[in-house]
Amino acid sequence: MTASREIRLKSRPSGLPTAANFELATADVPAPAPGQVQVRNIWMTVDPYMRGRMNDVKSYVPPFQLGEALQGGAVGEVVASNDPAFAVGDLVQSNYGWREGFTAAANTVQKLETHGLPPEAFLGVAGMPGLTAYAGLLKIAALKEGDVVFVSGAAGAVGSLVCQIAKLKGHKVIGSAGGPDKVAFLKDELGVDVAIDYKAEKDLTAALLAAAPEGIDVYFDNVGGEHLEAALNAARPFARFAICGMISMYNATAPVPGPGNMALIIGKQIRLEGFIVSSSWDMMPAFAKDLAAWHAAGQLKWKQTVREGIEQAPDAFIGLFSGENFGKMLVKLA
Repeated sequence: MTASREIRLKSRPSGLPTAANFELATADVPAPAPGQVQVRNIWMTVDPYMRGRMNDVKSYVPPFQLGEALQGGAVGEVVASNDPAFAVGDLVQSNYGWREGFTAAANTVQKLETHGLPPEAFLGVAGMPGLTAYAGLLKIAALKEGDVVFVSGAAGAVGSLVCQIAKLKGHKVIGSAGGPDKVAFLKDELGVDVAIDYKAEKDLTAALLAAAPEGIDVYFDNVGGEHLEAALNAARPFARFAICGMISMYNATAPVPGPGNMALIIGKQIRLEGFIVSSSWDMMPAFAKDLAAWHAAGQLKWKQTVREGIEQAPDAFIGLFSGENFGKMLVKLA
């Protein structure tokens, strides 16, 4: 492998990204020097958090640089190795997504043991999105017996696992998603107690209160905006909100007004906590153990939307913001 196609950031988006913000380019892939490996990527992920990295602002991760290949999670196969820890044919995970292949230091990739799962699952249910769901629900929201759980973005990569974990632990779960197919998935396959099609509801608060007349104890937020407002209205005293994402605001070109009912936080004594999954890597062993047990028992389900070819990566990413993904959005590269 001597060359690789890659997606570079051509310009910084204003509002919703467009195809013009990206460019397809070819880069040389040198033979591995001592301590390096060469990898051909098989799968890559696109995730909403990447939108923030396209802005030239200080955040918890550095911004993407113009004219350079973007970065993100990927699973690939070692095709050449100059490091004793890796052999040709090894599957590895890396943060060198958005490209077909690369040569890099061996300590920047991680050997992947699939434990019977498909490799791409480690970019979704068994990877960062899965740990996000697990840590957000169990640590940040501090799930406890008898809780009623509300999940926005419930048919997505993170939300769908939040729903399943809460159900496996015996809780009433209300999930919100957009469109009849996603609602059917929540009800028929994930077994949520009530599935709300937010696109069909004129009053989301009324729909949520109809689903949980006595209120909710936990809200797992992937959306923000109207969903957060409805959750505040429906919250019981001492409810806990795990603020994972606010995708409804990521492409705003001006400051977005917050919910008009934020004062409810005081009287209801609600705890809202934002979190980033990288602060919970210590939970990975417990997550992996529980995930393996649930998978072995046939208790896990997940969806994925797949686009094929590196040239499809920008469209796959842009599609996240209109809900084109059903579960995890992935790009198959080989």
